[in-house]
Amino acid sequence: MLAKPTGGAARIIPALDTGDLARAEALAAALAGRCGVLKVGLELFCAAGGPAVAAIARHAPVFLDLKLHDIPNTVAGALRSLLPLRPAMVTLHAGGGPAMIAAARAEAEKAGADRPILLAVTVLTSMDAAALAATGVADTPAEQVRRLAKMAVAAGADGLVCSPREAALLRADLGPGPALVVPGVRPPGSDAGDQARIATPAEAVAAGADWIVVGRPITGAPDPAAAAAAIAAGIPD
Repeated sequence: MLAKPTGGAARIIPALDTGDLARAEALAAALAGRCGVLKVGLELFCAAGGPAVAAIARHAPVFLDLKLHDIPNTVAGALRSLLPLRPAMVTLHAGGGPAMIAAARAEAEKAGADRPILLAVTVLTSMDAAALAATGVADTPAEQVRRLAKMAVAAGADGLVCSPREAALLRADLGPGPALVVPGVRPPGSDAGDQARIATPAEAVAAGADWIVVGRPITGAPDPAAAAAAIAAGIPD
């Protein structure tokens, strides 16, 4: 499995959120050496599939952010199909429950030491208390994140995806072991976009994030490599 990062640049996961594989490859080439991992999400994977993972992996380990969520047997089968791509990280929704997470972990173990880190997504960073309430969850985002996180780790997840606002809570609840990947990270002065629970890179790392996911502030910058380097310079080791 991929080791936890030590140092600013290694903590950064630029999100290659585009349906254009050529653009994603160009961004990956520009960002190689400026980050630790590169994210392939639903948009790129749906547009280009497995070849996108292979192309991006030539530049850095891949965080395959597909948020798998289905019955346990289906998620295990999906992971079985993804393992030959050798992603460094794969996401699944904690809301799928302990049996689904356990099934994914059992399938991942078949890859041995090269298996991906399994990350359970708790509450999307675009959701606030009102959005949760609309889905029938009366608890605050923090309460729901903590509940799902504890369940997911107990079921076999290696780590979690959470907003910067819950990272410190999860470190206090779960200790240093689980990997924490934190999206919703914006450099000071950046537009929040569609994110509801955000923090700066330094704040996210101080709260306990191992990796931070940064999208548009890097990939939408005139010079993505320079933008990534500037973010890395502001992250404490």
